[in-house]
Amino acid sequence: MSKQTILITGANGQIGTELSRELLAKGHRVIATDVSNPREKIADFEVLDVQDELRLKSILLRNDVTQIYHLAAILSARGEQQPSLAWQINVNGSLKILEAAVALGVERVFIPSSIAVFGDTTPKVNTPQRTVAEPSTMYGVSKVATELLSSYFWQKNNLDVRSLRYPGLISYKAKPGGGTTDYAIEIFYAAKKHKKYTCFLSPDVRLPMMYMPDALRATLQLMEADREKLQISTAYNLAAISFTPAEITAEIQKHEPDFEILYAPDFRESIARSWSESIDDSFARNDWAWQHEYNLAAMVADMWKNIAV
Repeated sequence: MSKQTILITGANGQIGTELSRELLAKGHRVIATDVSNPREKIADFEVLDVQDELRLKSILLRNDVTQIYHLAAILSARGEQQPSLAWQINVNGSLKILEAAVALGVERVFIPSSIAVFGDTTPKVNTPQRTVAEPSTMYGVSKVATELLSSYFWQKNNLDVRSLRYPGLISYKAKPGGGTTDYAIEIFYAAKKHKKYTCFLSPDVRLPMMYMPDALRATLQLMEADREKLQISTAYNLAAISFTPAEITAEIQKHEPDFEILYAPDFRESIARSWSESIDDSFARNDWAWQHEYNLAAMVADMWKNIAV
């Protein structure tokens, strides 16, 4: 793909910090934005609240932006505590991004979705690409709405909008951001520092997960794929590994035999149990040759080697 000028919203978050580096390494110009200044400046940075339509358009125009990665969002656990804010940021913010992209001729937009779009009525094992999406969280509701908005703008405005239903994402480069799957990051910090972790999920709760290098690679592959080959205008299912707290604990204990886990399920338990256990991502694998690289053992080994406490 030719060099692009790319705006990233929510750039201070878990995905945004690492995605900025990846895009810069590919030679693109990156304008990172968020509601507050970053702790580490990775790219050109501007403060932006995605609800501020005038400032959004000003930044897009001044920088002649050709692509947008819209990552600003309120995640699942925080979304249950502040549902109105989750709707405002996740849905209204996305609508402003889509409208601005059409008005100013932005060529391509990425708006991530999530396995949170699935609920109790969705098949839990090998959840298909096209299935029931009746989520039980405001985060999930907002992501369903955003998927439909993206498809609408694709069909009605010919806007090239692309999306992935991310599973839980695991990384040592950014701290957890308030998601239900974040136990799988917190557990490493606790194991390294205290050799003990209290998990907010039960030991048998199985969830789809993915190591961040795979997630970044999937994102860039989708954004670089030929539009003619893409069959999905809402969001592609994306999968790598599925595991339980008990299974990741056993893998960590191979590196720290004295590590102990305790279980104290809270409100996030019901959120997690409403989601899928595994995902069928055959459309992604067929349409743009997606393949993951990290299994559970490889992910844990790399996390253990690199995480700093």
